[in-house]
Amino acid sequence: MANRAQRRSKSNGGMPSQYDSTQGRGRSGMIDESQLQERSRRLKEGKKGPWKPSSSELEKYEEIALDTNPDDYDPPQVLRAPHSGRQWARLFSWIVIVVSAISFFVVMWVPNLPMWVIITVCAVFACGVISLFFTAGDSKNNPNLDQNGTAV
Repeated sequence: MANRAQRRSKSNGGMPSQYDSTQGRGRSGMIDESQLQERSRRLKEGKKGPWKPSSSELEKYEEIALDTNPDDYDPPQVLRAPHSGRQWARLFSWIVIVVSAISFFVVMWVPNLPMWVIITVCAVFACGVISLFFTAGDSKNNPNLDQNGTAV
């Protein structure tokens, strides 16, 4: 025998009777208030026809895409030489991290090394990572962040 929930769902489409404004009839003849309000707003704005999504942002990008010549593409320079002390320190930090990571893998596979070698390699790696926090630039100058600080 079917349980109560199954009988109820079979009898009225799963909607409790106190919430069913159709009272068992189909919904095809009912007027949706939100659609009426949307249509009224569109008529006030002088727009006819059904609503279609549009965006000035999309149109702007479509214009840019149509106006660009693929032969004129000039890729941005990814690697530039460091031009300040902070950038040289950041480069040095990355070199320390890479060298200590490679040496850590070497230390991991070479047997019978003293413990102080392993601790030294780990400490150098940790110092390299911590030094990145001190050599990091201001987030306002980061081209990979938008105005809210979100990575793009």
